[in-house]
Amino acid sequence: VGHRDHLAARRDAMDAPVALLARVGTDLSEHGLRYSHVGFVLRDAPDGRWTVVHLLNACGTDRSALYAEGLVDYYADARVSLDTAILWPDDELIAGLMRVLTNRDAAHLHDADYNVIAHPLSARFQNSTAWVMETLALAMQHDARPGRAAAQDLAEASGHRPTRLHIAYSKRIAGGLFSANAHFTDHPLSARLSGEYEVVTVDSIFAWLERGGHVRHREDLRRPGPATR
Repeated sequence: VGHRDHLAARRDAMDAPVALLARVGTDLSEHGLRYSHVGFVLRDAPDGRWTVVHLLNACGTDRSALYAEGLVDYYADARVSLDTAILWPDDELIAGLMRVLTNRDAAHLHDADYNVIAHPLSARFQNSTAWVMETLALAMQHDARPGRAAAQDLAEASGHRPTRLHIAYSKRIAGGLFSANAHFTDHPLSARLSGEYEVVTVDSIFAWLERGGHVRHREDLRRPGPATR
């Protein structure tokens, strides 16, 4: 509770209606990554004072849905630690995000066919970080055509560079990197032969925004230990 109160206080201290909120849902330390999941946190949303909008995979399935949740529910899956990163975009990107998140544009970007290691340019699958990337890309262009392909092209053209993850063959034949919901055929043959897979991550999203000058402020809050303790 104290951690959530501190998060709310930090967001209240910034005069912004939306920010990006990253958490640790899966331990990615072997890949040099801290945060595995990210969503948009909205101030004064219809669902509550601070509401997190994000994509989640339904446990044990290859399907996903968009959720609007409070902080308690958002951190329910943070079993590794309560480490958090809050990134406040610049004013121009904030305006774009409010536009796409409060109409149907962001929802139209959602693809329920889930792949935890979806390729950044996949037309077949999507994961939680890819949806965030595509939403951000659409928000950067006021007259952009709504749609996943257009958003993916905008992200690539504006400098998004995916993270390259090495996935050992032993993990691939055992069912995937994080769960059974991994489809390796979503990637080119060269990636499957080398084990080097390009994936949208929290790190790749934050680095993209920083390079583009879209970051007003970022704060990392560290609190190790399982969230359930």
